[in-house]
Amino acid sequence: MSGPRIPLLDIRNLAINFRTRQGLLHAIDNVSLSVARGEMLGVVGESGSGKSVSALAVLGLLEKSAVITSGKASFDGVDLLRADQATLRELRGSSISMVFQNPRTALNQIRTVGDQLTDVIVAHQSISRKAARREAVEKLRAVKITDPERRMTAFPFELSGGMCQRVMIALALACSPKLLIADEPTTGLDVTTQAAIMDLIDDLRRDHDMAVIFITHDLALASDYCTRIAVMHAGQVVEHADTAMLFTAPRHPYTRGLMAATLQPGSSIASLVPVPGSLPNLRSSDLPPCRFAARCGLHEPQCDEARPLPRELEKGHDVACWRVS
Repeated sequence: MSGPRIPLLDIRNLAINFRTRQGLLHAIDNVSLSVARGEMLGVVGESGSGKSVSALAVLGLLEKSAVITSGKASFDGVDLLRADQATLRELRGSSISMVFQNPRTALNQIRTVGDQLTDVIVAHQSISRKAARREAVEKLRAVKITDPERRMTAFPFELSGGMCQRVMIALALACSPKLLIADEPTTGLDVTTQAAIMDLIDDLRRDHDMAVIFITHDLALASDYCTRIAVMHAGQVVEHADTAMLFTAPRHPYTRGLMAATLQPGSSIASLVPVPGSLPNLRSSDLPPCRFAARCGLHEPQCDEARPLPRELEKGHDVACWRVS
């Protein structure tokens, strides 16, 4: 019998604004998320819903224009939102790593794969550069790169997109982190390569009891690999449930809309129904409490008066909607 679920990372009531020339952009509104060791949490939603911003806040990588107005992000007893830069630098790479959306942009194009991997290992381990290079070869082998010794001397621009993404994963896992944040790791890859990359991340999660946050707009991928899923819309978490529960009985109107707009096995493109409207203007000074209200077919006056807080409809299934019970 398994014990109680203990979050490795526990984000509570995170709120983030960005200073812009047009005024404050209210990017994240009281977001709460958590992930335990061995889990893969999927964070899904349209582009601009705040998925990546939440992850960058945890790592202390937000732009200087960002202002965290509230929240806490507990990781192994450390509040990442209040930690100093020295603490964050120590944790990044060693305990928490991130795979970014575009590996060709994230990798240094004028340094070899081997040099970049070796730098990461030397930075976080008491090890000679010679020993670090041997370990770097093993990291490339672990992510199923063929002939890793030869790939050590390759530059990123000489590799395919899928190969570059494997190098990014090797970099992220170089120091055996407890938490991996994978931000759209399959963007721009063909379907076969997407599956190979996700299989690799999932295998590493299982082998090392690693927590994974998988950020994606691809509901199909999330359903195949994630333990639990959080649905975000315009900087708010609107629904959060075990994966099987979410796809069997989605409750929030936005979640249902996303699924209706996603191609299902055996269905045609003609059957897709787009989510009506678009994301609200996050620079607006009078954003509605529920940011989905203007797009929602269940909208009622109460939606404009107070924000619906997440309610547990059944064990492990939270929904933020006045109309759902």
